[in-house]
Amino acid sequence: MSKINVKSEIGKLKKVLLHRPGAETENMTPDTYEELLFEDAFFMHKAQEEHDAFASVFTTQGVEVVYIEQLIAHVFTDNKTAKARFLKQFTIEAGIETTSSIFARVMKYYESFDSDFNSNKELVDKIIAGVRFTDLPETGTPTLGEMTYDELFVLPPMPNLLFQRDPFTTIGNGISLHTMKKFTRKRETIFAEYLFEYHADFKGTKRYFDRYEPNATLEGGDIMILSDEVIAVGISDRTSADAVEKLAQNIFADKSSSIKTIYGIDIPKGRAWMHLDTVFTQVDIDKFSIFSNYRFDIYKITKSTSKTSVLKTEKLNKSIDAIMKDVFGKKVKLFHCGNKDPLISSREQWNDGSNVLAIAPNEIIAYDRNYVTNEMMKKAGVIVHEIPSSELSRGRGGPRCMSMPLVREDIFGDAKKAAAKKSVKRAMAKKSTAKPTAKKTTAKKAVAKKAPAKTANKK
Repeated sequence: MSKINVKSEIGKLKKVLLHRPGAETENMTPDTYEELLFEDAFFMHKAQEEHDAFASVFTTQGVEVVYIEQLIAHVFTDNKTAKARFLKQFTIEAGIETTSSIFARVMKYYESFDSDFNSNKELVDKIIAGVRFTDLPETGTPTLGEMTYDELFVLPPMPNLLFQRDPFTTIGNGISLHTMKKFTRKRETIFAEYLFEYHADFKGTKRYFDRYEPNATLEGGDIMILSDEVIAVGISDRTSADAVEKLAQNIFADKSSSIKTIYGIDIPKGRAWMHLDTVFTQVDIDKFSIFSNYRFDIYKITKSTSKTSVLKTEKLNKSIDAIMKDVFGKKVKLFHCGNKDPLISSREQWNDGSNVLAIAPNEIIAYDRNYVTNEMMKKAGVIVHEIPSSELSRGRGGPRCMSMPLVREDIFGDAKKAAAKKSVKRAMAKKSTAKPTAKKTTAKKAVAKKAPAKTANKK
């Protein structure tokens, strides 16, 4: 199986990427909440307990869990050149000019960490948590710029790295590396960039989108891998229509890709529904969780046969469940967040009641606080692993937001092979039974013709 293999939302999960929340979740103040896209700081130790419970569900179910901070620490340890390049790029993208004395002090700060794995892990944790101006070593007589520097952090904290769904997306055996919309999140994709350029387990993975794409923003919470031939991409507050088209062009240009159709789903723009997966996620081949207070505009994108255009795009006059029926060949059931109660649905959607993660067909992870939605799914036979969420839910992202599947078992490819084999067997069975039947019929006709003649002779 490929090092990256994700061809559905529901195939049995084999390997998943997470980030365990650290000091960055507490390195926020009311003055920086809006900038960092949070409403409140976490109680870090409680958030870590909850996240460990989340990770425990995976390991208990036989899923391999890897952490982005550990993978990058391995890159730093194994490749000093990659480490130096990463740290310089990371600092520049934080807005620090290379010619400034502060840049030199930040570089000096990095050098204070040793080169073994544990020290590199400590360094990675620190740059995620945020580096204060007072953490920097003195490098001589301070400049006027240093003396008047009035920011608490020279490298701001990165609490949104908790949401590993967004910086990149696994698509088949490749990835899309994203251009995040908000400035505070743009550096998150550097981690994925170096993971797929330098880590021994992942380097060489094909890309369908790059973080340096100009004038187009794309985030992973908007991408759903429906099957080996169909994906859906939200056109949202964070993902632009231009990015959806660019992604489609790149996927269709790859001859090894089996994806034939991309649905662009235009959702309302706002904080409560920033990505497609905040209002719509898959539970089973014929089951979905949805926040149903809105009707979505949906566009079907396929490869054009015209010489003048690359893509063929058509607006569909269909509901989202009707389109899912077309995709999967059967009527689908929608679990309406909060069971359609106007108060409960708004409350539970705000706390990511629709943002569930399938770890196998009909088996999901969900926040325990969304008990109305969870109970509805349980009554329908869905296996629901509930995790504590008093702190994690403050970040406005649920189990799907906090995870990036790296390997899932194929289900649609296997189903097609099984169907093909069954079809061949059925045809062979018909062929083998057809011949004897024909012979018997012929024999009976022959007997019928001869019998009267013998009788006549006897008479």
